[in-house]
Amino acid sequence: MKLLRWGPPEAEKPGLLDRDGTIRDLSAVVDDIAPARLTAADWDRLRGLDPASLPAVPADTRLGPPVAGVGNILCIGLNYRDHAAETGAPTPPEPIVFSKHTSALCGPDDPIHLPRGSIKSDWEAELAVVIGRRAYGVREQDALSHVAGYCVANDVSERSYQLDRGGQWIKGKSCPNFCPLGPWLVTADEVPDPQALKVWLDVDGTRMQDGTTADMIFPVAHIVSYLSRFFTLLPGDVILTGTPAGTGLGRGVYLREGATMRLGITGLGEQTQRTVANGVAAQ
Repeated sequence: MKLLRWGPPEAEKPGLLDRDGTIRDLSAVVDDIAPARLTAADWDRLRGLDPASLPAVPADTRLGPPVAGVGNILCIGLNYRDHAAETGAPTPPEPIVFSKHTSALCGPDDPIHLPRGSIKSDWEAELAVVIGRRAYGVREQDALSHVAGYCVANDVSERSYQLDRGGQWIKGKSCPNFCPLGPWLVTADEVPDPQALKVWLDVDGTRMQDGTTADMIFPVAHIVSYLSRFFTLLPGDVILTGTPAGTGLGRGVYLREGATMRLGITGLGEQTQRTVANGVAAQ
């Protein structure tokens, strides 16, 4: 299934995408696509629906993040061999873990607000993993059973905040709208191998990133198991699994106001964002 949330910000309703690409309204069936609704029983109930019996939603309707009530956004840095190489960093011996503030979440096609004075705002197309069952101390061979589904993410980053200001990376990762998510949450049964997906991103029509999740240093199952050694992953937690080569940091070019990013992952849909100035700067 391809689940989504549609409507204005902070007032989104649940929906699904049918086989013909029509958005169907699920609001009479479930309250929201939220952590409490990410169980196998919920999936089975939704699969039993006839999408044609649900009201259609206009195709041009805004989409929000496909999961409500996200508690944590956890991220893995330098997790593609080619991206680590383009930054000049050695291959990490263990996953590099950081986080984004949940206030950075936005819909897949919402504008990206560049901080005032932004000089190194960057793009990172990433596979996002949404946790469906509590996970603590899980074995790698069992880890994927804790995954509800997958979606596209853009780990937008202001590199000057991230790398030039000291402290934690979260400062450069969490400006408003720095985490577009969606368009859909694709349930795990539709992604038999998360290590066989093409990941790409264009800026103003030029292909910048063109990679594959097969190039991950630490695959999804390892990441989920690894994180669960240190804390409990909860339903609705989102994990961004790293980005392939072709970032602005690697190329020495960055986003400016009025740029358009388009990105996607095999079977998970596409995003399009335009950059705008938001008039707020870090002091």
